[in-house]
Amino acid sequence: MFTRTIEPAFYDTDALGHINNTRLPAWFELARNDLFKLFTPNLDPGRWRLIMARMEIDYRAELFYGHDIEIRTYLSRLGNSSFTVTQEAWQSERLANLGHTVLVHYDHQAKSAVPIEGALREALAAHLQDTETQPA
Repeated sequence: MFTRTIEPAFYDTDALGHINNTRLPAWFELARNDLFKLFTPNLDPGRWRLIMARMEIDYRAELFYGHDIEIRTYLSRLGNSSFTVTQEAWQSERLANLGHTVLVHYDHQAKSAVPIEGALREALAAHLQDTETQPA
């Protein structure tokens, strides 16, 4: 599991006084950088080896300015050429948001999925967690 701490800025809030729901996709993407580096260590967009197939976020509770947010990132599924990244946003010791993103190992020139094999598969498998045991 990868963890990253986000310190919300005042501009992340909305008129209702909590963190705007549009910030979560951006923070989740930022927190996926550790996984991205397994595919493209220098994060060079010209050598990018992934595409996003799906993203969903469950907004379970409000997040607030003035309190750090911990983003926990892990794999909940590892397929042949795709995998599901699960991300949790925690604030003040409670799970506030839960996201799932399906990423595909992809050859942009050939326009096709590529199997996840060898050392890359092993590196991803190290972050695979059973979601049945995760706290709700």
